[in-house]
Amino acid sequence: MTLKRPAAALFLILFAFPLNANADEGTTAGVSVKVASISFVPMKFDLSGNANRLEASFRKAKAGGAQIAVAPEGALDGYVVNEIIAGEVPAERINEVTVPIDGPVIKRFQKLASELELCMVFGLAEKIGEDVFNCAVFIDREGKIRGKYHKMQFAEGYHPSWWYNRLGVKSRAFDTPYGRCGILICNDRWNPMLAKIPVLDGARFLIIPSFGSRSKAQDEAVLSRGKENGVPVVEANVGVTLVVDGGKIAAVDREEEGITFGEITIPPPVAAQPAERDRVEGEFLEQRKESMRQRYERTIKRLKDRSKD
Repeated sequence: MTLKRPAAALFLILFAFPLNANADEGTTAGVSVKVASISFVPMKFDLSGNANRLEASFRKAKAGGAQIAVAPEGALDGYVVNEIIAGEVPAERINEVTVPIDGPVIKRFQKLASELELCMVFGLAEKIGEDVFNCAVFIDREGKIRGKYHKMQFAEGYHPSWWYNRLGVKSRAFDTPYGRCGILICNDRWNPMLAKIPVLDGARFLIIPSFGSRSKAQDEAVLSRGKENGVPVVEANVGVTLVVDGGKIAAVDREEEGITFGEITIPPPVAAQPAERDRVEGEFLEQRKESMRQRYERTIKRLKDRSKD
């Protein structure tokens, strides 16, 4: 894997769950934090192999001086829901690559984070009871889980029968050693409300694990989410690693295998606005009902049309 660094002339700078109410929020607010945005193409249905590659990537991120390292959506499972929706593989196969948040796979990365003294974020298919959620988890440099998030907007739409691809229902910021953080996952980045909700909950930086569009339009969407909210953003997309700071794209790379380093400046803490947060979240959830239905119908039509060819 090639390590990518921006030009020296550049000063680069959940459902989300707050899991540590007494975290050291804001202790480093206003200072620069070195981040690493990781890209690699995870193999589908290869939990063990992907976990090994993810560990190797985090070790290289630490060797490059990163304090926070972010890996893509579906880094452990390979993002297999599209194959299931298309009927190419049985839905039950997702159980080969799902993990509980308190299981041995996540504990492995908690131990690694503590060993490396590195905050790390990555995507996984989280198993909760009989359901599976597209999830991202934030583990701090002591190996503690500070927060997790369930993707709240799907490009493919949504159907209530999709136990293997459940929608998240809530987004919240959570405390980290570098201030409060909010997470979005991939398609969430296109919706301004999904960035605004955690910021209204006090988030001072955003992290976006992705496995989707590599277009310049996606860069602009990520940049807009940072500019609209006055916060830095780190995106780790498969084939696009992107750092936004100071309302500008501070670092970007389009190689499938690599690590881009940059710096973000965490703004000072602000008070959460729970009433406004809940209003925006409620508005989003109401709008989502129709948008997910329409997207689902388009997906099914496309699959039927494809089967006729």
